[in-house]
Amino acid sequence: MAKRGSRRRAAARPDKAKPERTGWRLWLRRALLWGLGLALLGLLFLGVSVLFAARSLPTYADLKATQPGQTIVVRARDGTELIALGPSYGEWLDSSEIPQVMKDAMIAVEDRRFHSHFGIDPVRTTGAIIEGLTGDDRIGGTSTISQQLARNVFLNSNRTLDRKLREAVLAMALEWKFSKEQILELYLNKVYFGGGAYGIDSASRRFFSHPATELSTGEAAIIAGLVKAPSRYSPTADVQAAVDRAQVVLRLMKEQGKIAPDASVDPSAVNLKREEGQNSVRYFTDWALPQLDLLLPETFEPIEVWTTLDVGMQRAATASVQANTPGGAQGALVSLDRDGAVLALVGGTDYVQTNYNRATDALRQPGSAFKLFVYLAALEAGYTPDDKVVDTPVTIDGWSPRNSSGGNAGETNLRTAFALSINTVAAQLGNEVGFGTVASMARRFGITSEVSTFPSMVLGSSEVRLIDMTRAFAAVSAKGNSVEPYGIIRVTTGDGRTIYRHNKKEAVQLVPDYVAAGMTDLLQSAVATGTGRAAQIGRPVAGKTGTTS
Repeated sequence: MAKRGSRRRAAARPDKAKPERTGWRLWLRRALLWGLGLALLGLLFLGVSVLFAARSLPTYADLKATQPGQTIVVRARDGTELIALGPSYGEWLDSSEIPQVMKDAMIAVEDRRFHSHFGIDPVRTTGAIIEGLTGDDRIGGTSTISQQLARNVFLNSNRTLDRKLREAVLAMALEWKFSKEQILELYLNKVYFGGGAYGIDSASRRFFSHPATELSTGEAAIIAGLVKAPSRYSPTADVQAAVDRAQVVLRLMKEQGKIAPDASVDPSAVNLKREEGQNSVRYFTDWALPQLDLLLPETFEPIEVWTTLDVGMQRAATASVQANTPGGAQGALVSLDRDGAVLALVGGTDYVQTNYNRATDALRQPGSAFKLFVYLAALEAGYTPDDKVVDTPVTIDGWSPRNSSGGNAGETNLRTAFALSINTVAAQLGNEVGFGTVASMARRFGITSEVSTFPSMVLGSSEVRLIDMTRAFAAVSAKGNSVEPYGIIRVTTGDGRTIYRHNKKEAVQLVPDYVAAGMTDLLQSAVATGTGRAAQIGRPVAGKTGTTS
């Protein structure tokens, strides 16, 4: 009897697991139901939001009539008008007037599923996420044409989640209210193509000197390629970049069957509009004006921007750059006041030939001018200008620097070593204080580019921006206090109201006073008795030469 009872109990054991499995399945079923319910509620909310947004949209006629824009007058510090900026609109082209090749080019590069999606493109968004995780670079952006239109007409360009959600809702609302043909017409007449040009007709006249109704395939490809980055791919700024981008557009058009696979289209053969030379102040305004987005709340009213630029100094700086850059060479110059005000800025010899700003954007090796940071680190570590050093052959981690003279002077002092820009002494100092310490000093003084810690860095092998180097030297002139370059003094509205005024930030002491004084001593010696003698002007001058191949 006992054995039979044991068997009954043993047989009953498997049944005890059933409630557990049933409970797990019940939990999963409930989770799925809750998820489905929330998804349905989300879709319902999205649908209501889209319908509400669609009802709130302006009419098609109102959207055609609305051409938002802002005029900006930029003035020098003495009130002289430098430039007047504002949007440029060409003729409004109805859909039937827009060349089909222009429509095809834009859709190919910006929104290949334009005719099949409902305002947002889940396939494109998913692809963007995957490419973002893998580090691949996208040919176009993640936004559809409808999303871009919504952003350009109704929203700002801030990359926030709230803005992206509103953009998506408005894009679907546009698709609900207007036809694809109307959306594309609005987009092509309103999108920004750089150079102040809004719409394809303005862009065509700006870059090719003829209306958009006469666009060729190559020209259409160039214009379509501008949307991703109007400044980077501008044919007036960098012809090769514009051509390369147009080639991408043409390849996509072939892949999508918009032009024949064997079609031969050469965008480099396009005749670009020629412009007369412009004043170099555009290099300065190109650097200063983007700062308005950070300084001001969003505004569309006309404004006047009063800048730090000194007209006389800018004229002299331009002449100096042009006089000292023979042949096809380029040059740049930045002049800062001690408080960081940019008094003159020249980014190249001719703004029309190339608006690439070498003063603020170009990365170049500074050569021995970088020794500023080596000697700052040495002075902070306890050296003085009169301390003895030895100019002798040296090898550090397999690197053996040579002096420009080809020989060695033996024992000398820190002041003379700096004035004559002796490489072996700089290498020894860098090795003693630590190359990482020198790099840290460079960053402390405002170098924003990457600085290596290889021994050769003491001779300026790391690339830097000119404006950063100027900032560093200005900080020494300011007795070791930090200097923050700025170009805008104040901004006023058309009726004279001041809506922004520059407030000087409290300076940070970068190095002790005695270090700044010692560095000034060395810099003056470089001009008085060293490699910088050509910079003498009859009164004390501090500076440092730098040469690189």
